[in-house]
Amino acid sequence: MVADGDQPRVSLLGKPECHLCDDARTVVAEVCAELGVAWEERDLSTDQDALTKWWDKIPVTLVDGEVHNYWRVDPDRLRRALRGRAR
Repeated sequence: MVADGDQPRVSLLGKPECHLCDDARTVVAEVCAELGVAWEERDLSTDQDALTKWWDKIPVTLVDGEVHNYWRVDPDRLRRALRGRAR
């Protein structure tokens, strides 16, 4: 996930008991570990406004604050996005 002092580049927006979120978490964790990229997971069930906004698209993956995808995470597409936006 996020190391001390690192700003997360990838945010996974999800909720508990969501099988698609579990799948997305696995992909995000593997790709980010491989590339040394910080990431975070946000539980939308604790933020009603965010839950209302994203409910029909959970899980949502953001890269550098921009929507990358929703529902499923393609590992190759995520790698390309992170390599293409290297800091």
